[in-house]
Amino acid sequence: MDENLRYGIIGCGSMGREHIENLQAMGGARVTAIADTHGPSREAALACCRDAPPRVFEDHRALLASGLCDAVVIATPNHTHAAMLRDALPTDLHILVEKPLVTRIEDGVELIERARGRRGIVWVAQEYRYMPPVAELLRLAHEGAAGRIQQVAIREHREPFYPKVGDWNRFNANTGGTLVEKCCHYFNLMDLVLGERPLRIYASGGQRVNHLDERYDGRRPDILDSAYCVLEYPSGARAMLDLCMYAENSIDKEHITVVGDQGKLESLLPSLTLRVSRREDWGRPVAWGQPSGTGRGVSVRRVWDTGIKYAGHHFGASYVEHQRFAAAIRSGAPAEVGLEEGLRAVATGVAAHRSIELGRVVELAEVLPAGW
Repeated sequence: MDENLRYGIIGCGSMGREHIENLQAMGGARVTAIADTHGPSREAALACCRDAPPRVFEDHRALLASGLCDAVVIATPNHTHAAMLRDALPTDLHILVEKPLVTRIEDGVELIERARGRRGIVWVAQEYRYMPPVAELLRLAHEGAAGRIQQVAIREHREPFYPKVGDWNRFNANTGGTLVEKCCHYFNLMDLVLGERPLRIYASGGQRVNHLDERYDGRRPDILDSAYCVLEYPSGARAMLDLCMYAENSIDKEHITVVGDQGKLESLLPSLTLRVSRREDWGRPVAWGQPSGTGRGVSVRRVWDTGIKYAGHHFGASYVEHQRFAAAIRSGAPAEVGLEEGLRAVATGVAAHRSIELGRVVELAEVLPAGW
């Protein structure tokens, strides 16, 4: 292996180019090949490459067979991930595949079987855990700073989906649905905080404001733009997602709250704020008359990692993820986010969409294979 890891980028849209920028900033890496069927995307990716220009392919299979790469990043549209992985898994290349892993559960199960025993690692890009204030919240939660965790709440109030090449992200058939495409990150974080896998979910959501007047080949977009989801875990802990994608006038668009029997942790983005507090009476009933909402005893600080050389669109999370991916390749360590974990995040989103469609609680066992 070269001193610099050689990377191929499959899919040169906005996220593919984001990966190129992170790799160039990180060092110890060279983008030696790119592949995309869309000419303007290839040209835009080439323009991002400030080092020696990479070899350009239209067909990802030619890139995989080129011998130019040690690792590949798959950043194609969601519904193509399974096909890309079917071609990439038989190689020895290390693979970083963008979230969501797949749009259909059966594809994910098949890919896990195909990946058994391969030499290269397969890492699913669930990078939200690496955002500095979120990473610190996770550390504190796992150290017991809030005591035994009872509730996790994640709110994202943001702008609508961005335009994509061919407007592929306007339809559930391509994205897996909003709660898969956008929210698998959050479901993965909930599981990570609690150290458990959800048993069931109830969701309510719809398409209320966004894309109602748009038409593509006569079809109206069907992606929902708002939802509430409540998850129940084996320990009795609960998690909640509050998503609104027509609330771009929010100050902090992402708010993660972890509440235990002894305290509370909060991460806010993009302000990079972390709030930490302890219950004064160590879990005993708080005396009547003691006011809430005063901020008394709450530690508030801004959290950043000065080692991050490129913040990008994810508050440095993709940069840290690439550092850890490269370190795992060099050391022979396993992926921090493997295929099974990536599929479980998808499964929670699939179950949430089914709950909305059926108007009832959905057990995760209804969408995952027996034994999962």
